[in-house]
Amino acid sequence: MTGRKGDRRWMQRHLSDPYVQQAQRDGYRSRAAYKLIELDQRDRFLRSGQCVVDLGAAPGGWSQVVAKRIGPKGALVAIDLLEMEPIAGVEILRGDFREAEDLALLSERIGDSGVDLVLSDMAPNLSGMPAVDQPRMMYLVELSVDFAVQYAKPGSSLVIKAFQGEGFDIALKDLKQHYQQVKIRKPSASRAASREVYLVAKGRQVR
Repeated sequence: MTGRKGDRRWMQRHLSDPYVQQAQRDGYRSRAAYKLIELDQRDRFLRSGQCVVDLGAAPGGWSQVVAKRIGPKGALVAIDLLEMEPIAGVEILRGDFREAEDLALLSERIGDSGVDLVLSDMAPNLSGMPAVDQPRMMYLVELSVDFAVQYAKPGSSLVIKAFQGEGFDIALKDLKQHYQQVKIRKPSASRAASREVYLVAKGRQVR
């Protein structure tokens, strides 16, 4: 009974969320779209004609924003384990970029030109136990950075979600070894109680 009440409270809070309501009005698939919009307004990493990879893209709110901003001359590949409804201007792959076969397919879609921007709004399925959730989250951060280092162009950008806590400072230090500029951002659409922040890294360096 308590669980059902808790679920009902969450749903009431979710439906009354102004960003959820705005997303419904604007046609975005998730409130997360406004996080990316605010991040880009501040750090200017989205440009017309870019090649972009959206890791863990479902349900597609970020991909919707990106497709509009990179325009018809750009290329966006979105990958997720979950099925996604089509989005105009987006090539959607259903798969896991941690798996060799799916990574090879993603690499093929990217081509030889390299990636201008890697995005990750991924998060693990949360257990509610920080000792479990935090290392899972930081593992996803590590995977995203590794992907960007391997596939993104020199001078490219990376935007990833992270949780503040154990392992965060190590991830931040590692990121600074690969990028000229790294910022920690907390968009307005991120819930205040959440440990969620975004790392915006620009200017990938090739040593």
